[in-house]
Amino acid sequence: MRVRRLGWAGLEVVAGGERLVVDYVRDLSPLFTAWKPGDWVVEPSGTATAALVTHLHRDHTDAGALADVLASGAPVLRPARGHGDDVDNQTTLLAEGELTRHRLAAETVDTWATRDLGPFRVTAVPSVDGLGDPQLNWVVEAEGLRVFHGGDTMFHGYWWLVARRFSPFDAVFLPANGAVVDAPHLQPPSPLPAAMDPAQAAAAAEILDARYAVPIHYEPQQREKIPGYVEVADPAGEFRTHAGRRARELAVGEWLDLAG
Repeated sequence: MRVRRLGWAGLEVVAGGERLVVDYVRDLSPLFTAWKPGDWVVEPSGTATAALVTHLHRDHTDAGALADVLASGAPVLRPARGHGDDVDNQTTLLAEGELTRHRLAAETVDTWATRDLGPFRVTAVPSVDGLGDPQLNWVVEAEGLRVFHGGDTMFHGYWWLVARRFSPFDAVFLPANGAVVDAPHLQPPSPLPAAMDPAQAAAAAEILDARYAVPIHYEPQQREKIPGYVEVADPAGEFRTHAGRRARELAVGEWLDLAG
């Protein structure tokens, strides 16, 4: 199994001559209007046979990008729709609409559900979203190897359940930017991170018994401040400090060969 960082939280996983993508997003500007285009994202190296999304925030689900890289009829596994009305679901409505317009083969899956997708066995595991929206994390297994994708989860008490069922992991990809969010529909705002900070991500990597722990959900080239979204100053550097020997930083477009 080989894994490639596609930018922000996106991954490409290759095994058995097939590939799947997780949280592949090409354009974040519909959500982060101050975001500027650049080489902070790369496309998968070939046609993908499946896609996994952790949640339907627009920086994790880009239906247009998925439509361009997925084989016809390829499944897109996703969490359930949010609860409540349109105000409650403001942060997911855009991606929901795009999935419908692009007529992707989206399938809602429950926590702990497992699917076999070609050479891949994928399992949706618990996650806690910092804005209260449904979120899954993903365990991907192939060729006797196992990786974890953490979306932009907060730190939570499910880590030990995941570890009991799946650890050790060959690689875990964990959010580490510790974003503090001030959204108009979530007032008064919380001063606490809505996604794991580097110390929390390192703690999760230790619980999951990761051979490699890779920080994601940050982009060093995008240094202009995004209104209402404040990250830690140096996610990757702080993560290296806390994660020690497990830490493995991947540049955008870089591969990690787990069989090597």
